[in-house]
Amino acid sequence: MVASAGYRPPTLVYMDSSHSAKPTLLERLGAILMREPEDREQLLELLHSSYERQLMDADALAMIEGVLQVSEMQARDIMVPRAQMDVIEIGDPPEKFIPTVIETAHSRFPVIEKTKDKVIGILLAKDLLRYYAGEEFDMRDMLRPAVFIPESKRLNVLLKEFRANRNHIAIVADEYGGVSGLVTIEDVLEQIVGDIEDEFDFDETEDNIVSQPGGRFRVKATTEIADFNAAFHTLFSDEDQDTIGGIVMARVGRVPKRGEEIAIGDLRFKVLRADSRRVHLLLVEKAAVPK
Repeated sequence: MVASAGYRPPTLVYMDSSHSAKPTLLERLGAILMREPEDREQLLELLHSSYERQLMDADALAMIEGVLQVSEMQARDIMVPRAQMDVIEIGDPPEKFIPTVIETAHSRFPVIEKTKDKVIGILLAKDLLRYYAGEEFDMRDMLRPAVFIPESKRLNVLLKEFRANRNHIAIVADEYGGVSGLVTIEDVLEQIVGDIEDEFDFDETEDNIVSQPGGRFRVKATTEIADFNAAFHTLFSDEDQDTIGGIVMARVGRVPKRGEEIAIGDLRFKVLRADSRRVHLLLVEKAAVPK
């Protein structure tokens, strides 16, 4: 067939299947970030805008905010203070310090010689299995080297060093060479992902208040005040706070550190788990009556 004058054959357009697909999360975020934020505040605004437009969920937003926060925080901001450090004295026999190891449930302990300013190494709790196996036990031979860092160490740098050296704990030293506290890799990660649960934490399916030996109770900080009052026969008001964790924080005026003890009325609260944002788990017992 001869084409008539002025006739143009139809143009075939081939569609790339990749363009017809729904944009990925990274592509959608990239489109928003094309505005090139000029400072941290503008970046956070864009991230919150992405959340409001359902381009990311609340957990993803919290993690990104945590990463940004870690880059600006120092070891002194999250360290366990010297007074609250659980340590082992090098001269103590296993029979003396093993109850502390069991009660605190840490995996690593600084070992000191007479004073907390002289940390000579780190003992791993798992190394105590040799003692229970009946093997010869010499603590000095089992100690791992202690890593010392300044209070001003930035957390993002510290996390990178933790990963590179496969180290999980660092001793924080002040400007005079004394020990001011300690930081673990878990402490740093919790600034990003929130509280990290381990085998010693509550199962979410368990009750908020669980009885422990010795007349003590492990209590979730999210326990409502009315439920706590009913269990402990207390009269805490729920006008200003909703949970027992809120009562404890209101008493000290800040978020207490792990291991810190607070007396309220005839009860003593010990913080078992907490991060820089809130308290998670408490150990509650009746305060000793002075004789």
